[in-house]
Amino acid sequence: MRALTQTLCLAVLLAASPLTGAHAAESDAEPLGIGLEGFPYPYPVSLFDLDYGGESLRMAYMDVPPSGQANGRTALLLHGRNFPSSYWQGVIEGLSQAGYRVVVPDKIGFNKSSKPAHDLHFHQLAANTVALLDKLGIGKVDVIGHSTGGMLSVRLARTAPERVERIVLAAPIGLEDYRFYVPPVPLDQLMALEDKVTADSYRKQLMTAYSPTLPPEALDLAARVGVKGAAAYPRWLRTFANTFQMIWREPVVHEIPLLTQPVLFVMGENDHLAPGKNFAPEAVRGQMGHNAELAKGLAAKMPDGQVELFEGTGHLVHLEQPERFNDVVLRFFDEDR
Repeated sequence: MRALTQTLCLAVLLAASPLTGAHAAESDAEPLGIGLEGFPYPYPVSLFDLDYGGESLRMAYMDVPPSGQANGRTALLLHGRNFPSSYWQGVIEGLSQAGYRVVVPDKIGFNKSSKPAHDLHFHQLAANTVALLDKLGIGKVDVIGHSTGGMLSVRLARTAPERVERIVLAAPIGLEDYRFYVPPVPLDQLMALEDKVTADSYRKQLMTAYSPTLPPEALDLAARVGVKGAAAYPRWLRTFANTFQMIWREPVVHEIPLLTQPVLFVMGENDHLAPGKNFAPEAVRGQMGHNAELAKGLAAKMPDGQVELFEGTGHLVHLEQPERFNDVVLRFFDEDR
């Protein structure tokens, strides 16, 4: 439990941050910028210039060299909607020690990357990722995508299959088509609801929807509420609401069985996260979020799909069981090599 607590606290970087926690971010501490200025990452962050629709954007990323004997491979880590890429630190360390170069981008619209005025689309985020790999001179990658990053992993593998060797879908969302249950939600309504989020309400959300087993002291997430005092907060708010619209509007579940690469689903037994569930009619809410079962059904339809179930674990599989997660990933990446 101590190791887990340390990993989580480090993932949100509260101890090292100029903020003492989300409560401070809401009160007397200097607010974060909407690019998480003032929120340190565990490795140096670089910026990659992009242009989309005439808008100049910058994509943040960490590029971590192997600390062990280099094996010539690169791992690409794709974060979830609600978390800064710092939460990958334990995974980065495990992969780097095993000889991997590890590239960890913040998707456009998230974390330290630009918050665009336009709508977000998975196909564009995939194109941005390929452009980053090109810039870094990287050909093929092994991919780990968590939560929303799992959805992007699928789209990346579908649009650029020649760049993706193996895929780990770590507690991915998008294993069902949320449009079948959730009616369209106006952007203004999403923004109003998000604007009401506090440190306490978000901590409660994490403990109920994500993982009740996480230690409460590790869930004071400054990165989520620290932006509220920023001058550009209205732009962040609109972009964050747009990320929900992208998830709802662009399902990937129908593409998952078409993946030709080896795919490993790492699922928490207690992961029942289903974006938009609260907007669905009460009569169908119970049908949503059976993620472990959904993963098993999809893997059975794939040419090379596997499922690893983490018992007693929720949505944050790589933080709740970090050592097991790293072991499972490295074994999978090393299969048939």
